[in-house]
Amino acid sequence: MMKSALAAVLALAGTGSIALAQDADAPAVTVIHAGWLLAVPGERPQEARSIIIRGERIESIEDGYVTVDGASVIDLTDDYVMPGFIDSHVHLQSELGPGRRFNTFTHSSADLAFDGAVNARTTLEAGFTTVQDVGGNFEASLALRDAIADGDIPGPRMRIAGSAVTPTGGHADINGFTLDVMHKFSSETACDGPSACREAVRTLIRGGADVIKITATGGVLSDTAAGVERQFFDDELASIVEAAHMMGRQVTAHAHGVTGINAFLAAGGDSIEHGTYLDDESIRLMRRNGAYLVPTVLAGVTVAELAETADFMTDNQRAKSRAVGPQMLDMARRAHDGGVTIAFGTDSGVSQHGDNAREFELLVEAGLTPMEAIETATVNASRHVQMDADIGTIEAGKYADIVAVDGNPLENISELRDVDFVMQGGTVYVSQ
Repeated sequence: MMKSALAAVLALAGTGSIALAQDADAPAVTVIHAGWLLAVPGERPQEARSIIIRGERIESIEDGYVTVDGASVIDLTDDYVMPGFIDSHVHLQSELGPGRRFNTFTHSSADLAFDGAVNARTTLEAGFTTVQDVGGNFEASLALRDAIADGDIPGPRMRIAGSAVTPTGGHADINGFTLDVMHKFSSETACDGPSACREAVRTLIRGGADVIKITATGGVLSDTAAGVERQFFDDELASIVEAAHMMGRQVTAHAHGVTGINAFLAAGGDSIEHGTYLDDESIRLMRRNGAYLVPTVLAGVTVAELAETADFMTDNQRAKSRAVGPQMLDMARRAHDGGVTIAFGTDSGVSQHGDNAREFELLVEAGLTPMEAIETATVNASRHVQMDADIGTIEAGKYADIVAVDGNPLENISELRDVDFVMQGGTVYVSQ
């Protein structure tokens, strides 16, 4: 398509020079010549377009290949250009492997922030220009988010949850150690009863959390045989959602078991992370609430693989990985067939940072078209993380978050696993 005679004609017809108002103190202007532009995923791609960028934002999109007086030009005329991708579920501070479960005791918040900085750059270079980090050391999460926002270190722009709100002994609390260790290192956002759970939410918001994440069910990698069904009572869920909404925050729930999924959605929850055992009622509630599903199929595939090969998993982790992991691809298929809105998320930190785009392949395997898969990581995810005014499409006024590959991802979604160009906020981080 891109290399057709029509593209050449369009390019020649639109070639020219335009003059923009210049000011000595104005931000630098960059022009990207895009051979094939998917400006708004879900809409028809365009050929031979020029993206005019002033500073960190897009100023306009012009037909053909134009030049701008005094501007630098980036030649992507042989490439497929798209908005930067958004991963709605990451854990930048760590990665699953030997010793990870001891990070609580061996890593300070400063150590975790530095580990996060390394993983943030890897994630950015994979084409993911925005992430939502939904669980980690709160101080490290704040420091990493703000350092990236201030331009001190490279990384995807971040929304953070900090530590998850969890019942005592729940998935995000400490598990699997001696009693004295668990008493000392219990999560500060573990709560029991509506009052304590409201306090946990308010404490996170006071500290600077952008979104509230709860563990509505048990989890795969917590070292406990507590299952993966619901772990909060109805009055606790209601108090969490009400307190968060009252203070302008959405609530997303780690939830595998259907009892926890449905109880959280019935309480007015905004989105589900994982959703492994969702049923028809779950789908009805998500559609009623306008809730998003972040399926993290890659996490399920990863733990299922590791359960057969990794010697660092505990018996509890291995048993739940074998049971839960293989269910997640079918879950995504059923949710998509049921009309649930999917936002892209990987749970990277379980899988390897930088391998985020493997999720695209899994979503296509689950029945999404390549275009629909790209929509999950752009248009859908930008709305899910409440940033659609600034990211998710290539349009005037939005951040210049732009990626490119040298093959057509609508014909081969695996092209997205090897991005050739990454720009975030007008700064180029990858150029091949």
